[in-house]
Amino acid sequence: MSNGVNGQTTADGSSESHNSSQRYLSTRGDDYDLSFEEVVLKGLATDGGLYIPEEIPKASNWESWKDLSFPDLALEVLSLYIAPSEIPREDLKGIIDRSYSTFRAPETTPLRHLHDNLYLLELFHGPTFAFKDVALQFLGNLFEYFLVRKNEGKSGSDRHHLTVVGATSGDTGSAAIYGLRGKKDVSVFILHPKGRVSPIQEAQMTTVLDANVHNLAVTGTFDDCQDIVKALFADPDINSTLNLGAVNSINWARILAQIVYYFYSYFSLVKSSGLALGEKVRYVVPSGNFGDILAGYFAHRMGLPVEKLVVATNENDILDRFWKTGRYEKKPAFGQEAQGGLEVDGVKAHEDGVKETLSPAMDILVSSNFERLLWFLAYEFASVAGMDDEWNRRQAGQEVSSWMKQLKSSGGFGPVYQDVHSSAKRDFESERVSDSQTIDTIKSYFKKIDYVLDPHSAIGVAASLRSLERSKAPHISLSTAHPAKFAGAVEMALKDEAGFNFEEKVLPTEFHGLEAKEKRVTEVISDWKTVREIVKKQVEEELKGGA
Repeated sequence: MSNGVNGQTTADGSSESHNSSQRYLSTRGDDYDLSFEEVVLKGLATDGGLYIPEEIPKASNWESWKDLSFPDLALEVLSLYIAPSEIPREDLKGIIDRSYSTFRAPETTPLRHLHDNLYLLELFHGPTFAFKDVALQFLGNLFEYFLVRKNEGKSGSDRHHLTVVGATSGDTGSAAIYGLRGKKDVSVFILHPKGRVSPIQEAQMTTVLDANVHNLAVTGTFDDCQDIVKALFADPDINSTLNLGAVNSINWARILAQIVYYFYSYFSLVKSSGLALGEKVRYVVPSGNFGDILAGYFAHRMGLPVEKLVVATNENDILDRFWKTGRYEKKPAFGQEAQGGLEVDGVKAHEDGVKETLSPAMDILVSSNFERLLWFLAYEFASVAGMDDEWNRRQAGQEVSSWMKQLKSSGGFGPVYQDVHSSAKRDFESERVSDSQTIDTIKSYFKKIDYVLDPHSAIGVAASLRSLERSKAPHISLSTAHPAKFAGAVEMALKDEAGFNFEEKVLPTEFHGLEAKEKRVTEVISDWKTVREIVKKQVEEELKGGA
């Protein structure tokens, strides 16, 4: 159990300066009363759970934000979750401004009208052409800020050094590297399955030559890389000498940063479409680990007028099945049944049991961030009993802990209580989109409006078209990656279409010649102890060199 807000992390050393949306607890009930800084630097809770704020804040004046720029809006949203005693407002503004100065689009996340009541939120205008940049540029600057502050007046081995370790099947790795490259007092180690990520993703990672960036190509699958990272976080030896940090979507700061573009896209829609402030919209989100759509749930709970959040899955449809049946259950596919997708897009990276598809960033057996939503659903269910808040929180933590144990031991849990399932269905709907439907959607939009969708964004658009049959509300579908990141699927869909030329239509100038650039990567066998020794040795050398 931790009691961090009362510890040393706040400027005035007390929890009085934090309201309940600025204090954090674990979804599994053992960690509570933590500061924002603690949850960002820890990543995963000590009880294995994920961090969430004790309460989702109400943005009572959200309408007044409508004319703010993206960075200024981010300042308003993030201030509700971060106490000024931890990060003074001016400092937070500086972190945010630095984070979004790297984006190619002046509005950071532009909204594009496709046709009728359907809009596309382009989230791929950051340095690595993927939605993850929105969060990881911010997280990189946040890590640096906390470390610079901790290290004021310290030198040499007294300095607090953060060792970030992450596993990637492609996009997370490059976005994390671009967010952390050259940052003071941070070393970053990204493990990817050798030869199993797309050439462009591999090149984006391995051509970053900053001294604090280390790419490890593991002979194995993405699952092996994940297992190595988990083993390192659990290992007393490495944790006694190094401070490990997490960058994948279990880190709360990633969800927090993504809340902003829900508000921003809503205001963009109001300005461009004649929608009245306060009218409801639907958001449709291609979902793998559930982090992106979870940010939409937070925005909705804060006051954003959302009619429904539509979860769009590919053929790895654990989330769709939960909304249809109330049961959350792994359904592994093996042999012939599991095969699909394209090697060139990195489909071979994935864990055993995943169905390979044309949208590999969504190929999962279990959605790690779903646990956060489950906590809020369990809390709502507990609160019906009329006990105090502490009791409700304890009940929610116990319920989530029990569900997660069942998931681990028997591969699933549920059906959940009817009230819990009804609460989930009140805010969400779900759709499952197959590979053939993904290809049809890419073709259709190229023919119809000369627009090229990546396969993940196409899943969102396909699900939006179905949702539009049920609702007259405007739909904002989230576009999570630039089509050049998944060139194989785009080529496959459009190679026979008149007027299509990948080089001219799709490939950004930044990608030209990328694969021919100098690379730095270390090949390593799939053994966590071997990786541990590499990490320890490299950090030691960096510290000696003062990097």
